Amino acid sequence: MAIYKTITVRPGVVVHIWKIEETEEELSRDIVLTPHCQNRLNGMKSELHRRGFLSIRHLLAVVGYTDHDLYYDEAGKPHLKDGRHISITHSHEFTGIIVGDFDEVGIDIEMQRDKILRIANKFTPLEEYRTLANTDAVIRKLTIVWGAKESLYKIYAQHGLSFLHHVDVKDFSFSDSKTTAEILYHGDQSFYDINFLEFEDYTCVYAVKQV
Repeated sequence: MAIYKTITVRPGVVVHIWKIEETEEELSRDIVLTPHCQNRLNGMKSELHRRGFLSIRHLLAVVGYTDHDLYYDEAGKPHLKDGRHISITHSHEFTGIIVGDFDEVGIDIEMQRDKILRIANKFTPLEEYRTLANTDAVIRKLTIVWGAKESLYKIYAQHGLSFLHHVDVKDFSFSDSKTTAEILYHGDQSFYDINFLEFEDYTCVYAVKQV
């Protein structure tokens, strides 16, 4: 078992990505779940979801935690009991975590699929993409924007937040590998640094709240 990729975002903020290639039995070894998480695992009908769930516990171990160090609030947002910040993501073959010693963080991994073209108008103004060369480029850029907004929602965690109306991801080029974003919701304004990378037809986006 091995980490697919590790990224040091800045001092005190690190990303770990896992590619799920192990069997469920292999991933279960040496993992002790809380009763709550064991019930969650038992309720998962998809083997891939179970393997993803278990691989995240191995990612926790990489940064020195067990399942017992993790808890979820009423909004479903994960927290670490020692006060560090964490965000978790799972998409098909890949899982990822981002941990911040002091900074609020969010992460999202998405498979690049043309399905995103059908939902794009729900989360971003489509006229911003008219200059892109082809459909593949549009799918890639939309996936980055969607991943950024998912990452930001994981930090903000407020019901009623609209991806289309309250979250603004500043324009970027693929070569930048980064951008910034702003959330304006009920008069509360906050700013974030966004980074992204692409691998094996997936997109990973992670966000760090600016202080």
